[in-house]
Amino acid sequence: MDVFKELRVISGVTVSGNGELTFVGSDAKIHRTDATGSSRWAFPVGDIGRAYPVVTPQGVTIAASYDDTVYALDPAGKLLWKLKLDGDIFATPALRIDGSVIVATAGGTIHALSPAGKTLWTYKVGAPVFSSPAIGPDGTVYFGAQNNRMHALTPGGQLKWAYTAGSLVFSSPAVGPDGSVYFGSSDRRIHAVGPDGQPKWTVLTGLFVNASPIITSGGLVVVGSYDGNVYAVNTSGETEWTYRAGAGVAGSAVELSDGSVIVPDLSGTVHAIGKAGQALWQIKTGKKIDTGISVSDQGSLYFVTDGGGLNIVQKQRPLAVGPWTTFHGAPNPVGRVPTPVELQAQTQARRAAASAVVAALKPATPVATAPAQPARPPQPTQPTRPAQPTTPTQPTQPAQPTQPAQPAQPTQPAQPALTPEQFAAAAGQQARVADGQLFLPLTEAAGALGLTVRNVTVRTATLRVQAQNLPVTVRLFDRVAFVPLAALADLPGAQVRLVSGPARGVELGVAGRTAVFPVNVARLLSLQSGAEFAVDAR
Repeated sequence: MDVFKELRVISGVTVSGNGELTFVGSDAKIHRTDATGSSRWAFPVGDIGRAYPVVTPQGVTIAASYDDTVYALDPAGKLLWKLKLDGDIFATPALRIDGSVIVATAGGTIHALSPAGKTLWTYKVGAPVFSSPAIGPDGTVYFGAQNNRMHALTPGGQLKWAYTAGSLVFSSPAVGPDGSVYFGSSDRRIHAVGPDGQPKWTVLTGLFVNASPIITSGGLVVVGSYDGNVYAVNTSGETEWTYRAGAGVAGSAVELSDGSVIVPDLSGTVHAIGKAGQALWQIKTGKKIDTGISVSDQGSLYFVTDGGGLNIVQKQRPLAVGPWTTFHGAPNPVGRVPTPVELQAQTQARRAAASAVVAALKPATPVATAPAQPARPPQPTQPTRPAQPTTPTQPTQPAQPTQPAQPAQPTQPAQPALTPEQFAAAAGQQARVADGQLFLPLTEAAGALGLTVRNVTVRTATLRVQAQNLPVTVRLFDRVAFVPLAALADLPGAQVRLVSGPARGVELGVAGRTAVFPVNVARLLSLQSGAEFAVDAR
């Protein structure tokens, strides 16, 4: 590691053409630094945020946070405009070629905003959107949502088509030059959909795919899965190689100009993978990495470790030139398929670093490549209901809008010290409502049901249910992970009902274990909303 700085970074790192960095910190400020992390300016916003800031060719920064607001700052960090929308903004905005931006909210709306911050049009999805919108070569707007669908809108905001996956779509789409869309889903598959909305192929993985794919300069779709593997699939749907990282992958990969692929995993290891899927080198930090790698045109690699540390590896190759070789298509990250002129400009900007002498890194211990197809058969997940958002991947608009200044990444709970009944009582006492949904503390709810919790991030957690690892969405309240009741009710075979009498509350049964959570539903949640207790109709 050439540089490490504790900068309390919480979003992904955006890299401008001149090498400067922009990110959102856990101090609820948008930060601009030089290429080594030394501060240029900071602008306070109303809350923290995880979305990457977008930097326009004119140097304007478009950033969003959990205060439901989009901010536009000039190159010196002064406010140009801000606009409050209808929910928390987790998805990175997409920049259209005319300078307008597409913003998705947890309130379930897609907003098109002019360069001056005026609303051009809105589209109501009917489910939270955490997948970052992407713009195709013809201006089509693509995004996934918590109704299990990948959507395509016309440039004017009209629905073209909606493709239904087998479960939630957290993954942000990668868009090829022909308008084909590639994304992952909680159904444990990588999906390819043509520009007409017709399925092209799917590839099965061992666990859910939340990471956003890239498309290499050679036409491979590369994405990691929570099963601990990185998959490289050609545009015909054939798996070219599978690299065994050994830990779940939540961050996007990048392709460098020499054809190598760099990807982080949740154990804190950064992997360099060769063109044939072989291990080149590794950097082991020991701290969780759940955002992607960023790369400057000057050949510096940037990634953020748990706790907000900025890590920099210098004198490496720049990004490969291609339509989508990094998260959201570009280091600044505009989320749009580049034009031929933009591709030519990328080639010119990266030429020096592509031919410079590279600093040597220690070779990795050899890692065997896994079979092209996973041995484990698919384990279907229970899809959520499409009409109403029931299982957000990250916090939807909180009932108390202010997030903590320094959020902690939730960790796996310790072995239960309480009885299941005591866990259920504790969960009921801490239950809370936000955006029409009932939330229970994750540790106590899992303890009441006898479930093991694994791989907790700010977006999701994995529950071990009858030998299956199943994803649920989580939300942080006061630095504690909470799970929507609806997410637990959507686990395979789960049963939920309201009970009255001495044990008034919500009775939930999962995997042969039943718990009664003593919550006053009538007081906490209006049953008129439908979103949370639609599950009662089962």
